[in-house]
Amino acid sequence: MKVLIVGGGGREHALAWKISQSPRAKKIFCAPGNAGIAQLAECVDIKDKNIPAIIDLVRREKIDLTVVGPEVPLVAGLVDALEKEGYPVFGPRQRAAEIEGSKVLAKEIMHKYAIPTARYAVFDSAHQAKDYIKQLGGPCVIKADGLAAGKGVIVAGDEQTALAAVNDIMESKIFGAAGQRVVVEECLRGEEVSMLAFTDGEHVVPMLAAQDHKQVYDNDTGPNTGGMGAYAPAPVLSPELRQQVLEKVMIPAVRGMAAEDRPYRGVLYAGLMMTEQGPQVLEFNARFGDPETQPLLMMLESDLVDVMEALLAGELYKVDLRWYDGACVCVVLASGGYPGSYGKGEVITGLDNLPENVVAFHAGTAFKGSQVVTAGGRVLGITARAEGIPEAIELAYQGVSRVKFSGMHYRKDIGKKAINK
Repeated sequence: MKVLIVGGGGREHALAWKISQSPRAKKIFCAPGNAGIAQLAECVDIKDKNIPAIIDLVRREKIDLTVVGPEVPLVAGLVDALEKEGYPVFGPRQRAAEIEGSKVLAKEIMHKYAIPTARYAVFDSAHQAKDYIKQLGGPCVIKADGLAAGKGVIVAGDEQTALAAVNDIMESKIFGAAGQRVVVEECLRGEEVSMLAFTDGEHVVPMLAAQDHKQVYDNDTGPNTGGMGAYAPAPVLSPELRQQVLEKVMIPAVRGMAAEDRPYRGVLYAGLMMTEQGPQVLEFNARFGDPETQPLLMMLESDLVDVMEALLAGELYKVDLRWYDGACVCVVLASGGYPGSYGKGEVITGLDNLPENVVAFHAGTAFKGSQVVTAGGRVLGITARAEGIPEAIELAYQGVSRVKFSGMHYRKDIGKKAINK
């Protein structure tokens, strides 16, 4: 069969890497792809937001399965457009993807269907949001309502920071139209963890727990990023807690979305805070996480194409996900200046000198002649699988030590919380 992957980041490289291992995937295309994906797939220079061009590509190449990676084309309705043309596509439809596209909708779904989450209020007026923050007095979280590439959440430790966040989001419009409304919510304390699950709209099959590292610097300091590294499985989510999240978060969310005429099919991602009161939902995402996908797919033993086809057929109950023993760690290498402004075009060396069981998943890369160069903020995800978290950390950083490009920076504490457990 012919498979098209939509997107061009580290998540999409991991999808291409895993799908290429399926004996059923005879040919893989990617739009737009990157330098790493180009080693596994035919990259087509079409932006992931260009829905008409993607439909033309699917029609022209007679694609059997389209897999949509990023949130922007999902929220824009790419799945609906392909389904309307009769093409099989993996990912939630537009109305379902709004659980990520609107923080307000996500909170309303959680509130209505008794899914544990922080108390919150919604504002479309900066003045009213500031008045509310002054009443709260303590730490709080300010969220832009719309999509902001994983950076639209500001954790404010004090009132002054919270008020400045409202100014930035609603008045300075640092996230554009995404900041027309904000959610202000109480600040939950605890350790963050991600649970991703496959769902066909009725059945829910969870993946391993994973932990992302959002802040740019060690010890969770500095501004938020799209994610500086991840590992799986995350011991903070014990088997008992994993079952609790399945029963109290994932299944109610899928049922709630169905009841709201937003049937959900694809990957549902819950960002959780492990509080003293138990797991509480910080946010929902409507797709595979990035960088969580990199370690999760390296740990997945099952054929991903089989899983996706069973899901599309409404037969997910037939799937028994198989996972490799051990653990997997991904360390993101970023361009100098990221998550602020950064340059491009720096030559990357060392990619052909990685240890065994280490994969360099490309995110922001491109070709300049025969050389691989930087082309984004997050450049590579050096990902290692080993018998346990400590061994996987050591192996991943061995891989990191062999890769070089000007301005490269990365966190040196990915997976540390798991060892402390």
